[in-house]
Amino acid sequence: MTDKIDIVALGGVEPGKPKKARPKEPRREIACQDAKARIRNFSEVALGYKPEDAVYEAMRCLECPRPRCVVACPVHIDIPSFVGLISRGEFSEAAKDLRKYNTLPAVCGRVCPQENLCEAACVLNDTNPGNPVAVGRLERFAADWVLARENGTVRQAAVEPTTPFKVAVVGSGPSGLTCAAELAKLGHTVHLFEALHKPGGVMMYGIPEFRLPKAMVQKEINYVRSLGVVVETNCIVGKTFPIKEVMNEYDAIYVASGAGYPNMMRIPGENLGGIYSANEFLTRVNLMRAYDFPKAGTPVKKPKNGIVVGAGFTAFDVVRIMLRLGAEKAGIVYRRTRKEMPGRGEEIEHSEEEGAFIQELRNPVRFIGDERGFVKQIELQKMELGEPDASGRRKPVPVEGGNYIIDADLVVVAIGQSPNVLIPSSLPNLSTRWGSVINVNRESYMSTVPKVFAGGDAITGAATVILAIRAAKEAARAMDAYLHDPKRKWFPPEVSEKK
Repeated sequence: MTDKIDIVALGGVEPGKPKKARPKEPRREIACQDAKARIRNFSEVALGYKPEDAVYEAMRCLECPRPRCVVACPVHIDIPSFVGLISRGEFSEAAKDLRKYNTLPAVCGRVCPQENLCEAACVLNDTNPGNPVAVGRLERFAADWVLARENGTVRQAAVEPTTPFKVAVVGSGPSGLTCAAELAKLGHTVHLFEALHKPGGVMMYGIPEFRLPKAMVQKEINYVRSLGVVVETNCIVGKTFPIKEVMNEYDAIYVASGAGYPNMMRIPGENLGGIYSANEFLTRVNLMRAYDFPKAGTPVKKPKNGIVVGAGFTAFDVVRIMLRLGAEKAGIVYRRTRKEMPGRGEEIEHSEEEGAFIQELRNPVRFIGDERGFVKQIELQKMELGEPDASGRRKPVPVEGGNYIIDADLVVVAIGQSPNVLIPSSLPNLSTRWGSVINVNRESYMSTVPKVFAGGDAITGAATVILAIRAAKEAARAMDAYLHDPKRKWFPPEVSEKK
């Protein structure tokens, strides 16, 4: 596909001429909707680069011969290669280059925490700290460029199966989609089973439209389907049909059921009306379009005073949704300080621009209801930071006599989630920790049950999209080797642990 642009006019590399990088130029920021406008809609906040922005930013890259950014990327994308293609106006080739390493570049370009990975390792930080090449924004630009010009999907002839092997993938989130795509490319017949009525997993139900448009997720799913992967929705493996039936029909199974089981606080009043887990709230809003009620059939309470407990990615997604639903006030309650918040800096800034408040060193100890059984207030306890806990962060310690009460008519608990127990409970011999996190050999991704592999959040607990993709790519290679091994050698976790 020809991009048909005048790259010289855009400031890029003239055809046939060597690139002269411009690393001292300031990083090109991305255009965003105005804060006052965007809290009245669910459209994407970050508007993306225009071609001239992308070329400008790509020209800052030194295309290092020993790129630290590639090492820092969990899937080891050849960043200098695709960025160099953008600087030469070869946008479609840049997207093609990306897909060699990442099945979901349009998604990762939006939600991957590049500031802690490839961009943190960028050599430009050495001389100009905090001003690395905007790798994530360039990834998004290249992926969007192709998807927009292919009318919704990347044109790719379906890979005809070249092996007799059939593989089942359970779960269609980032890990499931990636593993399915990789196995299809290797010539296997792949069936992907999704419990919900739409594929996409956390990308569909867990990340709001204003951060990750669902139409873009659907385009990425279309690409996976174009490889020959059969996607079946409304299929709950372990309920719709027993997992033993799946094991009998398929030569291998990859469990990528994610981490959709919410963690709750278990404090008095948590069962009051108006208190949601983050999973339920986000599923109602994102997948079931509660924000568009009554046009869409699923309602969600529109708050006057909204409170989110937690300070991770999900918590900031939720508080920004509350503001868009019309909350007069909406904010974050967090038991540590801003310094320890696991949420992305960009999302924290966006939430405050939109009017969210943050109460640090505060922890709910009781929810208070009204006469109808709905939450109306929260009792908060003041905290201070003590010694580091097991995670290395300073442990929050209650301050005696520091309790007080605030108003809240909508509360969302966003303190993390765990893998669902359905698959582990269906396979008695499947080794787990904490009851639901599947134990695997980290080299082979084999579980303790023959034929059953697992990856993504199912083996780590809730983590990032890019880490789920890395596990899927590594697992697909291991599964391919297993399928072609006449002896089907098994290396479950216990073998790895004994070494």
